[in-house]
Amino acid sequence: MNRRDLLAGGAAMAAGALLGVEARAQEARKPFKLRYAFNLGQFKNHAPGGPIDEIKFAADQGFTAVEDNSMKNRPAEMQEKIAAELAKHSMTMGIFVLNIKTGFKGGGSLTTGKPEERDAFLEEVKTSAEVAKRINAKWMTSLVGNSDARLARGYQFANVVDCVRRAADLLEPQGLVMVFEPLNVLENHPGFFIHQNHEMYALMKAVRSPSCKMLFDLYHSQISEGRLIRNFDPCFDEIGYIQTGDTPGRKEAGTGEVNYRNVFKHIHGKGYKGLLGMEHGISIPGKEGELALIQAYRDADNF
Repeated sequence: MNRRDLLAGGAAMAAGALLGVEARAQEARKPFKLRYAFNLGQFKNHAPGGPIDEIKFAADQGFTAVEDNSMKNRPAEMQEKIAAELAKHSMTMGIFVLNIKTGFKGGGSLTTGKPEERDAFLEEVKTSAEVAKRINAKWMTSLVGNSDARLARGYQFANVVDCVRRAADLLEPQGLVMVFEPLNVLENHPGFFIHQNHEMYALMKAVRSPSCKMLFDLYHSQISEGRLIRNFDPCFDEIGYIQTGDTPGRKEAGTGEVNYRNVFKHIHGKGYKGLLGMEHGISIPGKEGELALIQAYRDADNF
């Protein structure tokens, strides 16, 4: 091979490499079929500057939404900055936890019928509505709390309905939505009152409010019930939000037993237009793990 041919070959290889890099970059910016909401903190190694840098990084990767359980605990100034950054990238704000104090971690419950616990919950609804307006959020995740062993289950259910209806009356005029999720009692939340989707569906039908919808959590559902596709359909009309997470381990899609590509394909086929919050950990540490997380959702979204 003469020098001219060698140089030409090298140039062709370099051009091919550049095309490969550009193709990968285009793939990274390609919109997902479903609206996955990354969880603030999942890209901290690529964006060590905090939430604003994370939003910029995630937008470059094709994500169009974010969620943050701890948003209510962030300073108002940071909440406003997050809202402004999301607006720059036309991104949607997903859920944050409404009742941090009166949920299962705070020891309170909507099941007891105690006026002081009901009133504390309603106060959290009011303060959460202010946060939602500040960050341009529509959804807030809510928890019914643990069972009360002193009361029959029917009375507990009635107490929950009463609390949630009162909360819905506060939120409906503002166009805000509480989403309630069953939490599994087998591994993570022993004693939680509602741990299967059919009972949460019954609660939605009892409350009958556009401001009260189900959060279908795929991680909890797989542990509690399995048969995700079969159990998704009967409650579809009351589902306002979805969260993901494979099991065992509660890590990204593809790291456990769930065939997430088939599950996402089914959800897409049902016509679901809402968000899918990525409420889980990452199986590999560091930047490598964050890239693997992104690729996991690219793979599962490829249907």
